[in-house]
Amino acid sequence: MKIYNTMDRKVEDFVPIKEKCVSMYCCGPTVYNFAHIGNLRTYIFEDILRRTFEKYGYKVRHVMNITDVGHLTGDGDDGEDKMEKASRESGKSVYDIASFYTDAFFLDEKRLNIKRPSVVCKATDHIAQMIEIIKGLEEGGHTYIAGGNVYFSIDTIDDYGKLAKLNLDELKSGARIEVDSNKRNPKDFVLWFTNSKFKDQVMQWDSPWGRGYPGWHIECSAMSMKYLGPHFDIHCGGIDAIPVHHTNEIAQSEAYTGNKPWVNYWMHGEFLLNDKGKMSKSSGEFLTLSLLLEKGYDALDYRYFCLTGHYRSQLKFSFEALDMARSARLALVEKTRELLDSRNDSAVLSSSALEYKSAFDDAMNNDLHTPQALASIWKMLKDPGVADAEKLALIYYADDILALSLKDVKKEAERIGSDEDYALLEERSQAKKMKDYQKADQIRAALLERGFIVKDTPAGSILVKA
Repeated sequence: MKIYNTMDRKVEDFVPIKEKCVSMYCCGPTVYNFAHIGNLRTYIFEDILRRTFEKYGYKVRHVMNITDVGHLTGDGDDGEDKMEKASRESGKSVYDIASFYTDAFFLDEKRLNIKRPSVVCKATDHIAQMIEIIKGLEEGGHTYIAGGNVYFSIDTIDDYGKLAKLNLDELKSGARIEVDSNKRNPKDFVLWFTNSKFKDQVMQWDSPWGRGYPGWHIECSAMSMKYLGPHFDIHCGGIDAIPVHHTNEIAQSEAYTGNKPWVNYWMHGEFLLNDKGKMSKSSGEFLTLSLLLEKGYDALDYRYFCLTGHYRSQLKFSFEALDMARSARLALVEKTRELLDSRNDSAVLSSSALEYKSAFDDAMNNDLHTPQALASIWKMLKDPGVADAEKLALIYYADDILALSLKDVKKEAERIGSDEDYALLEERSQAKKMKDYQKADQIRAALLERGFIVKDTPAGSILVKA
């Protein structure tokens, strides 16, 4: 398997530390708001990565953090704490906000068929591990205290900025007056705040340096090493994390462990764009998965849309493009349904079918090239030289990675409603899980207007003709 390593800026053969095992850490959400669909594109890419490894026989240990301490609205040490800001604006406690948006995030992931990580770890549960690393960095001479805060000194290491290819001389010569005058170097960063500008910070803990809270870079180092050890295979995230967050993670982690590299492969997903450029929460204009569902789309329409672009290429979102993805996905569902009568689990693939299987595998093993993989499936479905049973077998084979729920497609006789009816039924089930009973009742009423009664059974909700 070949993957693109951001550190070396090239596609490389993947060689695991431990044979046929993958240790993978993915930066998780900061749970102060809903994830927007640009955020979710990154998690879909990471899910495809995991599923591809598992499909080809690897055992994957996938760790993801939940940033419930909050971090500043700026990528550095400036700006306002996101959790505190959300608390002030909503009137809810920071802990209630974190819990609500964590549940909402995992609901989005479930709708998108994203596998839950092997380990989900909250920053607030790992303060002790963060303090331990900071103490180690202090003993190694990598920190200083100024203005009551503990800083990491980048001048104590010789390769700061290697991931982002930063030119430190240029950065120093071009640096403007720093917001934080306590820094010895403009690129130094806070490991522990005891004297921030937020006097009434809710989330604070005792530490050797005084009562305070951690800088936001240290949490990923602490939790990744706790669950994956001081040296692991892959670290994933969005491309926007490269210049500051991941750069600082590497600096503090390698200074602490002495391991170079701390991580063998760095993988980053590109931006999702809209008409105004990169989609972000800071702009105040962003789309959520729930909004797409309200507009009548299925979550898997968006997953299919993401699969049409390579994860390292910018992808421009529009509702026209989403409509095309929806049409293609539904056509794939319908084609799968047409092939159900031909199912033959013991069928041996012909040489023609094996060529398509090989084309799919080659695409996925070539740095997760999902557009080529999809193209191979569509070409196979149109080939009269491939038997129907083989076509169905190859669809099921591909769906282990693509995760478009094609294996769940039923014959028309087994369904009494349309895909949209069943999408509404699933949306109602999720609303009930989120305790949004008003929305659940509205969907029940909408389904009744469409001619169906919803019956809740121990095995789940079903549709019955009214």
